[in-house]
Amino acid sequence: MQLVSDEILIDSGQIDPTYPAIYPKLEGFELANPASWTSGHPFDFYRRLREEAPVHWTPGYKAFSGFWSVSRYEDIKTVELAPHVFSSQRGSINIGVARREDWKPKKLVPAAFNSLINLDAPHHMEMRIQQKDFFIPAYVAKIRDRVAAHIDGLLDEMERQGPEVDFVKMFSEQVPLFTLCEMLGVDEADRPKIVHWMHYLEMASMYTVNKWQVIMGNPLFPFRFFKAVNEMFAYGEQVMADRKAHPREDLLTVIAQSKLDGEELSQEYLDGSWLLIIFAGNDTTRNSLTGTIQLMHDFPDQRQMVLDDPSLIPRMSQEALRLVSPVKHMRRTALEDFEINGQKIAKDEKVAMWYGAANRDPDVFPEPDTFDMMRENIDKHLAFGHGVHKCLGARIAQMQLRLSYEKIFERFPNIAPVGKVVYAPNALVNAMSSLKVNLYGAGGQRAPQVQVQAAE
Repeated sequence: MQLVSDEILIDSGQIDPTYPAIYPKLEGFELANPASWTSGHPFDFYRRLREEAPVHWTPGYKAFSGFWSVSRYEDIKTVELAPHVFSSQRGSINIGVARREDWKPKKLVPAAFNSLINLDAPHHMEMRIQQKDFFIPAYVAKIRDRVAAHIDGLLDEMERQGPEVDFVKMFSEQVPLFTLCEMLGVDEADRPKIVHWMHYLEMASMYTVNKWQVIMGNPLFPFRFFKAVNEMFAYGEQVMADRKAHPREDLLTVIAQSKLDGEELSQEYLDGSWLLIIFAGNDTTRNSLTGTIQLMHDFPDQRQMVLDDPSLIPRMSQEALRLVSPVKHMRRTALEDFEINGQKIAKDEKVAMWYGAANRDPDVFPEPDTFDMMRENIDKHLAFGHGVHKCLGARIAQMQLRLSYEKIFERFPNIAPVGKVVYAPNALVNAMSSLKVNLYGAGGQRAPQVQVQAAE
């Protein structure tokens, strides 16, 4: 099968749209500039997009082509439900595709393209079906107890190191990494390597935005980054060869033995497939967990409702997903001319769907900035996407979120942020990299442990 990376649409640097923009160009936030994305979602700018320019053209940035942005709920559904028009494969989900000579590290960029998330029909569904057994309710139930035990251990360690801890480092990035390693079947001895590689891949986004700041803090970062990436791909080749020769009951084996059009996957697709599970599964859960802790502090009435009635946690989790919107956008590429909300979009032009904007569309969610777990359409958010590309791991993510909330609020009902969320510069995901919390509330301390002396 042809690689996505061999046929992908390379950005031409197109500045103006093919057909005239009928909505105004809005100033105030540079969607195309990675350096803009250091404070999470730009909700005020999203509101302006929805109201003034629901199909908005952003001119090209540096060598990258301009793109259309859709921000209204129904417009995003229109794009998601027309995969025959709006392709994931033609230009990938990334907002821009650099010239091939700029694809560095050499293996990392193609791996980002050659995976399930960037495939169109029929190959998208063919690969999705082969992996489905690790995302159905029966498997979620099977892995649930192991995830619960790990969460208990993380909370024990937080309590030992508290009362103030970094919630991201000690909990929200640990839960999904454990779950994903369990699903994939990563050996215990190899799991610290996954953590190490993830660290360097996340640092890469900061390096792109502010190279010298990263180098000043870590002068050897460029060398260590390329070394980490090379080690990661060497591991991928080794583990895939092992699963082909010695299959196990894990997702790595399913990936290693998958086929498209009757052919075994090339190494490029194998690399892209297992890395996608790590990246996609980690970001959604980590950022949802972190954002929800902040929301429960901002909306104490909703926190109290959950403390009084823990059966509301599933509803709380859904509403938090809407407000956090852990994935900021996905990109599609038009395969033919198409019109949305009066705006004509030309073949091969890019369309970015801003989920954080749609999830606060007042035409769908009244009082959209308010946390209201009792709203009627609690599960209609687009945090996991919509249509054929809706997140395959949504059930796994929701299981982790609900288990985490149950156990956190049982043990630390007063947990509170004591610092601001630190965001990594990332336009694709709502990348929360740090949040300091006090487990017992602002200024709180653990209650003294009373020792009872046995009667002699």
